[in-house]
Amino acid sequence: MNDQSHNPTIRVFIALAPPDDAKDELARALRPAYDTYPGMRWNRIEDWHITLAFLGELPAATVPILQPPLADLAATRRPLELALRGGGHFDERVLWSGIDGDLEGLHLLATEVRAVVRNCGIPFEDRPLRPHLTLARARRGEGDRVVAAAAGLAGFTGRRWRAGRLHMVGSNIGRGPGPIRYRDIESWSFDAR
Repeated sequence: MNDQSHNPTIRVFIALAPPDDAKDELARALRPAYDTYPGMRWNRIEDWHITLAFLGELPAATVPILQPPLADLAATRRPLELALRGGGHFDERVLWSGIDGDLEGLHLLATEVRAVVRNCGIPFEDRPLRPHLTLARARRGEGDRVVAAAAGLAGFTGRRWRAGRLHMVGSNIGRGPGPIRYRDIESWSFDAR
């Protein structure tokens, strides 16, 4: 058993975050689903993000190792032009909105972020990037709700926006009852001219 007082850990991922007005636009499109399916576990709008690399549970001492090279990477990158578009689901359990725009740049950024993590000697499960923004989860047997909510988003096309910051995010998942909460550990501006 891991003694958290001597070996604290944190669940970490590297992500992009849509601006508030883009999230508000999507939240308005989701209003019918919110009203129809209040029992789904809806993610808080302030927690919406696009994961580039999920690192999982890490010793807290590894976080400072990642920060300088991620800051250096961000300094060499230009903002990405992205948009939220449509909806879908994973296994009728997870509702998501799709990502549109500079997907080639998004995939390249994810590849570079993952290379930084590997170069720091931090092991993680390197799954293929499927750009999306997770909106909600359903309980077992309620997949029809996720499918219907995804269908309700099929025609949604959000405005274009600039992803101008790289975020290192920590979560409290597995830390007791209640909803998952995310917090920025640090974020860096894309500063390339």
